[in-house]
Amino acid sequence: MTRTDRQRRLLPSHLVEPGASGTARPRRTVRDWIVDISLFLLASLVGLVAADAAAEYSSEPVILFDQLAGAAACCALWLRRRWPAGLAIALTLASVVAPVAGGALLASLFSVAVRRPFREVAWLGALAVAASTVQVFVRPDPTLNAGVSALLGFVLILLVTAWGMLVRSRRQLVEALRERARRAEAEAELRAAQAQRLARESIAREMHDVLAHRLTLLSVHAGALEFRPDAPPEQIARAAGVIRDSAHEALQDLREIIGVLRAPGENGDGGHRPQPTLATLDALIDESREAGADVVLDTTVDDPATVPAATGRTVYRIAQEALTNARKHAPGTKVTVTVRGRPGDGLTVGVHNPAPAGPVPHVPGSGQGLIGLTERAALAGGRLEHGPDPDGGFTLRAWLPWPS
Repeated sequence: MTRTDRQRRLLPSHLVEPGASGTARPRRTVRDWIVDISLFLLASLVGLVAADAAAEYSSEPVILFDQLAGAAACCALWLRRRWPAGLAIALTLASVVAPVAGGALLASLFSVAVRRPFREVAWLGALAVAASTVQVFVRPDPTLNAGVSALLGFVLILLVTAWGMLVRSRRQLVEALRERARRAEAEAELRAAQAQRLARESIAREMHDVLAHRLTLLSVHAGALEFRPDAPPEQIARAAGVIRDSAHEALQDLREIIGVLRAPGENGDGGHRPQPTLATLDALIDESREAGADVVLDTTVDDPATVPAATGRTVYRIAQEALTNARKHAPGTKVTVTVRGRPGDGLTVGVHNPAPAGPVPHVPGSGQGLIGLTERAALAGGRLEHGPDPDGGFTLRAWLPWPS
């Protein structure tokens, strides 16, 4: 709905111009009929009072003319919803020679004040005041002083116009409040949609970081069993054990994520495993070593428990994704994980692996994890850089804040 349509809807249907903005004129409601009939009766009553007062000093032809003019003016009020300004001009001119049209003139001026902008209302009001002043001399009332008659006409026109403008201002205020409420509701829906999108992105990032590590272990050891059917029974048993443990851990992680999707408001006290931190980085390294990877951990953080939980969890996920990428793109190489930092200076984590010894088949979906890690580091208030080395290796380095 355009702004013009909203402004048109602000007014009663009988004040809306037909065909505006290419739309049909709306039907009059019960309220419109009540208002129109009330104004018609009020204008008729004012006209009857004026005609009765003028009959005392007017001839019969003039009285007949006043009655016909007053009836026509009152009936013309039914056209005020179509031509408010034109009707006001016509009744203003008619009131100069027919005082009985004064009631209809006041009703039409009220409609103009409600419907039209201030500039148009001002010059129509000025025209009505001028016509009222001229009418005092064209059809003088012997019972009233000319100055009093002119002042009375001016006051009535001013009151009716001010009343109409007050009604218009009130309706505009109501429409503005409604528009503000609609805008606030739309903004609330947008914020809710953004929150849902961020939640979905967070869940997707967590699923990738967690499941990719487990599934890579499954792929590596399943491939070893496929291409080494003559391996010693001890090696086959160890690979099968790693496959079983990795599948079990992947199912546990997936169950936790599905539990968060089903009940996002629950805390982690209902059987959920604790979130990883920097203190569990050693367990991640040991798990990779058990899977056959050559991983070296070099850290200067003596007490990982002092690192904030959110920062430690981010470091864990970065190392986990880097080890997964090294296992996929540079199998058999030596991976070095370094952790440096202290409170106030921040925490730096780096993962480096040299170039693989031979060709490595392309792995589908590569690169998505690094994008997720970059977003994760940015959300934590840090930064992440990654790229190939001149010798063909690959280095990932991230800095995260560690408040003092």
